[in-house]
Amino acid sequence: MKHYIIAKYNASVTDKEALLPRIREIFSVASQIPGVHGAEVRPNCVARDNRYDVMIVIEMEKDALPAYDVSEMHHLWKDEFTPLLEKKAIFDHE
Repeated sequence: MKHYIIAKYNASVTDKEALLPRIREIFSVASQIPGVHGAEVRPNCVARDNRYDVMIVIEMEKDALPAYDVSEMHHLWKDEFTPLLEKKAIFDHE
């Protein structure tokens, strides 16, 4: 399945591009989680207030979601980036 994290930064973020290397670094180890095949980080290409800023697409087996949820990678993302987010959406599909 594909697991999507779609996030919008809050007003404290003034340089969205500067955050991309760290997000990519965090998710670069995704395939080390059993059942997770990799992750891509895609920034939004249209700068409008009603757009989200970044989309993270994680390719994984459906039954790998619990291992992903407790992974160090996932907690690092949440710990570092939750304070920078206004909102996020999570979407999964097969």
